Amino acid sequence: MAAKALSFDVGDYVVYPKHGVGRVIELQRSEIAGMQLELYVLRFEKERMTLRVPTNKAESVGMRKLSSDKTMQEALATLKGKPKVKRTMWSRRAQEYEAKINSGDLVSIAEVTRDLFRADDQPEQSYSERQIFEAASSRLARELAAMEQVDEPKALEKILDILNQAAAIYNKDKVLEK
Repeated sequence: MAAKALSFDVGDYVVYPKHGVGRVIELQRSEIAGMQLELYVLRFEKERMTLRVPTNKAESVGMRKLSSDKTMQEALATLKGKPKVKRTMWSRRAQEYEAKINSGDLVSIAEVTRDLFRADDQPEQSYSERQIFEAASSRLARELAAMEQVDEPKALEKILDILNQAAAIYNKDKVLEK
């Protein structure tokens, strides 16, 4: 087997693009279809899911270590930005948002979170908008929680505080424009 570009140890937190933050709970050797395979066994507590990823496929599926502090700061700074409201059809936007969330890219996930956030004084979201917002904010919160070694609700609270502060600034601008 070729040398692995990515290597994760048991106990490491990792990000699997389609499922978010999980933890390597075991390195396993299995024989599948007559071939010896080395597998990372990942546990996703929130979904109560276990996933086995061949070590030689980890990089190609986009599995990665937690983001650097610099990337997390960039993502949090993205939350402070002005939401970008696209005027395209919802179905097209929903697909774009889902693709960004499943990319595993922290800054893209932060963009979705920012763009779909609604402060208490803003119009109600549709059910599907709320679902995508919750998926994005939860994904972001789980990675922040793992990095800062806090629980997910605490991390989510920090994210919502940043979003509410930004909304107060940008909504004040809208009031002045009217």
